[in-house]
Amino acid sequence: MVLVAFAVLAVLWIGISARHKSSTPAAQNQRGSQPIPVDTAIAHKGEINVYLTGLGTVTPLYTVTVHTRVDGEIMRLNYREGQLVHKGESLIEIDDRPYRVQLTQAQGQLLRDQAALDNARVDLARYQDLIKRNAVAEQILATQQALVDQYVGVVKTDQGNIDSAKLNIVYCHITAPITGRVGLRLVDPGNIVHAADTNGMLVIAQTQPISVIFTLSEYQLHEVLKRYRGGERLAVDTLAHGTLSTVDNQIDPTTGTLRLRADFDNRDDALFPNEFVNARLLVQRKQNVTLVASAAVQRNQQQTFIYLVKPDDTVTIKQVSVATVEGGQTEITSGLNPGDQVVTSGVDKLQEGSKVVPHVQGSNLPKQ
Repeated sequence: MVLVAFAVLAVLWIGISARHKSSTPAAQNQRGSQPIPVDTAIAHKGEINVYLTGLGTVTPLYTVTVHTRVDGEIMRLNYREGQLVHKGESLIEIDDRPYRVQLTQAQGQLLRDQAALDNARVDLARYQDLIKRNAVAEQILATQQALVDQYVGVVKTDQGNIDSAKLNIVYCHITAPITGRVGLRLVDPGNIVHAADTNGMLVIAQTQPISVIFTLSEYQLHEVLKRYRGGERLAVDTLAHGTLSTVDNQIDPTTGTLRLRADFDNRDDALFPNEFVNARLLVQRKQNVTLVASAAVQRNQQQTFIYLVKPDDTVTIKQVSVATVEGGQTEITSGLNPGDQVVTSGVDKLQEGSKVVPHVQGSNLPKQ
């Protein structure tokens, strides 16, 4: 009985060992491992854009801090905070009654001095007639002429005072100097404001159109300046689409960068003043180049490579050279041909010669 039991245990041990060995990767490879399902993409000829990227700040083309040009009490605000106002629209009403009083006084002074001038001219005409008959001294005529000239000056001064009072009345009705968006109000109705105040009453920033000022390295400028000076309208993308409008006239020696300005219509207010954005300047459109999904490109310390699916549904490692990467697409300059099928997902399970079940992205069924 002992011998029989020992024999049974030996048979069981041999069976367990054989099952364990058959489950190892080496054993699986020996009898042919199961195909690995993978996602794939087809390399193709196409177009890819080359961008230069720089950090930028959204900057209004014009920003105006509105100050008062006269002293007086604020009677009324004709705008709402954050409102888009147009050039010439009424913003603030300042009490203009003191300046209307000054206007009345200046007009009265003009009437009095004009009457004195008219009277002096009548006397001058009479003296000019008498001098022809030697009935009056030359000195009297000269004095009267001087008096007329003096009154002419006084009348001009009075007219200037009238114009000044009228201008002050106009200044009491503050209008928008530009079209733009109003910020938070800085003064409230009832406050007395002065022309000498350093703080403004409100700030208007032009947001339509608006600009983005961004920087590029001096090493990237040659291609940009060549195209810009050649008259090309270079596209710039941020949160909106715009065009390069100008470049600065000098490189910042501390950073080795040059500032550039791009203009945007910003009709949907996608860009907000002083917002930080990444500006992408389009400098080239490469056409008829070999493209592949960026997910297919693998890298290690030695090389850049892809897993190429061969006609027998096995994979082989192909070293490739890449150039431009943009929008999920990578330009391949060598090592891959249009029409080649490459693995984009599931590469962690692959090695040279692995059998796969490829599923082309965009297709509902795996390749047969």
